[in-house]
Order: sequence, then C-alpha cells, then structure tokens
Amino acid sequence: MTRPKVLVARAIFPETIERLAQHFEVESNQADESWSKEQLIARLQGKAGAFTTGTERIDGEVLDACPELKICANMAVGYNNFDVDAMTAHGVLATNAPDVLTETTADFGFALLMATARRVTESEHFLRRGEWTKWRYDMFAGAEVHGSTLGIIGMGRIGQGIAKRGAHGFGMKVIYHNRSRLDAALEAECKASYVSKEELLKTADHVVLVVPYSAASHHTIGAAELAQMKPTATLVNIARGGVVDDAALAAALRDRRIAAAGLDVFEGEPKVHPDLLTVPNVVLTPHIASATVPTRQAMANLAVDNLIAYLTRGEAKTPLNPSVLSAARK
Repeated sequence: MTRPKVLVARAIFPETIERLAQHFEVESNQADESWSKEQLIARLQGKAGAFTTGTERIDGEVLDACPELKICANMAVGYNNFDVDAMTAHGVLATNAPDVLTETTADFGFALLMATARRVTESEHFLRRGEWTKWRYDMFAGAEVHGSTLGIIGMGRIGQGIAKRGAHGFGMKVIYHNRSRLDAALEAECKASYVSKEELLKTADHVVLVVPYSAASHHTIGAAELAQMKPTATLVNIARGGVVDDAALAAALRDRRIAAAGLDVFEGEPKVHPDLLTVPNVVLTPHIASATVPTRQAMANLAVDNLIAYLTRGEAKTPLNPSVLSAARK
C-alpha cells in the first residue's frame, strides 16, 4: 500500500522526522532553505500533508496548484500564514499548536518586561563598551515593576499567564483589554480588571501585547496610541509583527515619548526596522518566546499528531477549520 507523502517545510528535530517516517513518505528541508512561493508549490506536488512553521504562506494560489494537499499542520499557535477561508474552500485542513507553549511564552513575556523596565540590555552594552568606571545614583535607574500597573492587551491563555505572574508574583495591579470580557471567575483568578483600550494606555506602567495578528489588529499600537501612554511607560510585544507600527515606535523611543520597549516580533521579520536598531532604549529578541527545547519539541509533536491523525484516521487534535473534518467524514 502506498503511503501518503508529507513535506516538512523547515528544519526540525531529527526525532520529528523519524516519527513522520513511520507513517509517511517524507521530504524534509533539513538544510533549512528559504523557499519562494514557486519553490514551495513545486515541493508540495503530490504531497497529502505539510508540516509548516508559520513562515510558509498557504493561500489560494498555492492551494490551486496543489490539488492533492489535504492538511497543513502549523508548528505554532499563530496561523496568519494560513488563508483559512481559502483552505476551507479547497477542503484542506488547517491545524495549529496551542496550549503547549502557553507557560513558556508567558515566562518569556514577563522576562522581556523585566529586562525592558530595568534597562538590562542598555546597561549590558554600556558595560561591554568599557564605560563603567564608577557608581552613580541614577545609573540605569529604570521603572518599578513590583506594585506597578500592568496593562495587557489580549487576554487569551498567554495573556492570562502574564497577568497571574504579575498579580501573584509581583503584586502588580492588572488591567486588561480584550475583544470580549473574561468571566468573573477567570478575572478573579488573574486578579485582573477589564478596562477600555484608552484607559489601559493612559494608566498602565507596562503595556504587554498578546493579541493574534489579523487585519483588525494591524497596528493596534501606532503613533496615536503611543501618544496616549505615560512617558515613563514601557511597551512589550510578544504577539505578532504588524500589531505594532515599528516606525512609529522607533520615533517614540527616540523622542522619549515612552521610556522603553521590548520586542520579540517585528513587521516583515526577520527584517527589523532599521530605526529600531539605532535607539538604545529597546530590548530586541529574534522571535524566541517559545524557545525552550521541551516546548519546541511539544509544538513539533502536536503538529505531527495532527498529520498522523488526519491522514490515517480522518481526525485532528487542534483543527482551525473543523468543517473540513465534517465534510471529509461524509
């Protein structure tokens, strides 16, 4: 019996390839080459499934050219690389990897907040340049974290994790803004109060962004929103590039309209807006919020679980368009 063919679009753990090879004919990209859309389409020919990592765009053009494709499994909780409507129309299942990275990403979000508030990167560069010659009362004096006001925009699982760390670990007053308000029990668990976006921006000492990217969330933070923030406030983005207008943020940092920012994601990444590289009061990391070995392995395993379940049994653990499952069972 011929086994289904699967494409692994980026380099991944050898154990992940081994798991897939137990069920499928696997073509992998362990050289981690960056493929154009045309190259991706060529590689997908004859493939029933694709293991993707969030950087491979699956849209109508790709789907039209790859009629044998049945599932794309993202090794990421975000899926803005998928045109889910087009995938549904073509009968292609989309899956992602939620839950398994919640705590690790919340850990990193809070670490980035701490590094930003306490000017860790800026002071390290100062030390490495050999400029530390004496103590001063105001040397890299940053913003208080303990007891300050934490504002979270996007109160999903990761946002809730950050809220709990702030409220329970650092005695922070937590306020949040979300598309819909959490139920009372969850608010109590997070010690969080719902406020308008405007109120959050005006009152928070530290603003953390954890919203998924969509057309509606594009430039959630732009020049107008930055102008509403306190000049002593910090901004942290662990959501997606495009949620923040990076050019406007760089200008605000340069002019000290806000105190500092911490960014793990960027518009057009891996490219970074050049102005962000010239301001000292920003902490920059290369999209590593989920980057612990156990968490990345769990993300890969969940993507593999979805591929195996769908291509062998017509099931899936984390479908984004479950109507495709229903249609496949008819």
